[in-house]
Amino acid sequence: MKIHLPSVGIGVGAVIGIAFVVLLLGHAFEKPSTQIPGTSFTVTPAQGNMTQASVNFLVDNTSPILGSKDAPITMIEFGDYQCFYCNKFYHTIEPDIVKNYINTGKVRMVFKDFVIIGQDSVNAAHAAHCAQEQGKFWEYHDALYDNWAGENTGWASSNNLTSFATKVGLNGTQFSNCMSQSRYLPMIQGSMSDAKGLGLTGTPDFFIVAPDHSITKIVGAQPYEVFDNLFKSKLNS
Repeated sequence: MKIHLPSVGIGVGAVIGIAFVVLLLGHAFEKPSTQIPGTSFTVTPAQGNMTQASVNFLVDNTSPILGSKDAPITMIEFGDYQCFYCNKFYHTIEPDIVKNYINTGKVRMVFKDFVIIGQDSVNAAHAAHCAQEQGKFWEYHDALYDNWAGENTGWASSNNLTSFATKVGLNGTQFSNCMSQSRYLPMIQGSMSDAKGLGLTGTPDFFIVAPDHSITKIVGAQPYEVFDNLFKSKLNS
């Protein structure tokens, strides 16, 4: 059950260091907002210099929302399930974000695939989307990181991906059919193109959309305090 994605580059696991780039959505777009089909995740343009194409790079080809659809702040993560620093973010930083901001209705989160490590990255990403067919994207997302065992070590093999599906309570036949049909490869390829269109070169990278529609980019698995300070600043502005 090996899924092949054309033109997937192999790259480093993450970019380290703080790099805040504040951008404003804008330029009198023809569309007043951009919304992910089937969700309530909407970005409304304000004044600024970000093109409509760049806005689409953020909101197209995403996961379901984690958190309240009405949360004032949106956090978009570009990640790879094999990435060392993505795994570090999941285990050491994300839990406090979930506890203090997502579970309290202040932040909503979506995940976009930037599969740059290897073939197992593509397979794992596809498996998460197959899990969403049964309403369990985030449960499967968590299972992948909870079973992380290094980059290109084989932990995301087809057999293991099927085992994770069983552990999170998925229907095995439906999951296997989804994997064998490779029907989410266009979505993964689209997310890859979105990441490249934004100039991303590593994982994880984050874009924080504030209530005033400004966008802040955070590069790498920065300490919780970086996210905490930014969220507080945007909520109080």
